[in-house]
Amino acid sequence: MNDSMLPADIIALARRVIEENAAAGRKIALAESCTGGLVCAALTEIPGSSSVLDRGFVTYSNEAKVESLAVQQDIIEALGAVSVATAWAMAQGALKHSNADIAVSVTGVAGPDGGTDLKPVGTVVFAWAARGNEDVNAEERLIEGGTRSQIRHGAVLAALELLLP
Repeated sequence: MNDSMLPADIIALARRVIEENAAAGRKIALAESCTGGLVCAALTEIPGSSSVLDRGFVTYSNEAKVESLAVQQDIIEALGAVSVATAWAMAQGALKHSNADIAVSVTGVAGPDGGTDLKPVGTVVFAWAARGNEDVNAEERLIEGGTRSQIRHGAVLAALELLLP
C-alpha cells in the first residue's frame, strides 16, 4: 500500500535508492530545476533517508544556479539552462557544496511553454557526478507524454535511476 502523496512507482524506486545507497555507505545530493524538489521529496518519504540524503538544491532560476551551485553565467548564456554543460556544472556544484559522495542534477523544459525547435517541451538533461571523478556524465533525453506533470514524473524517475549504485 502506498500511503505517500507521491505516485507508487516513484516511491518504490526512491525506496530502492535509499536502501541500496545505505548498504553501499553512500551519501547523495541533488541539484533540481524542472523537478522543483520532487526527487528529494520522494527520497524523504522513505524512513531512514537521513542516512543517505545529504541535501538537495532547488535551483529553478538561472540566478540560483549561479549563486547556489557556482554554475558559470557564461555557460548558461552560451548554451542555456537546459544543456549538458549546465547539468554537469549543477552536479559538480552540488558535490562541492555538500558532503555527498555522488550528486545528480536535472534541468529541463517541462512545458507547456518554453520549448524551442532545438529544445522542445520534454527536453530534460541529467548529470551524474562522483566525488574525485571529473568525468562528464550527462545525458539529454526527450520525455514524451505531453503534460507538464507527465514530463516531471518521467524526469523524477530518471533522476532516481541515476542515484542507484
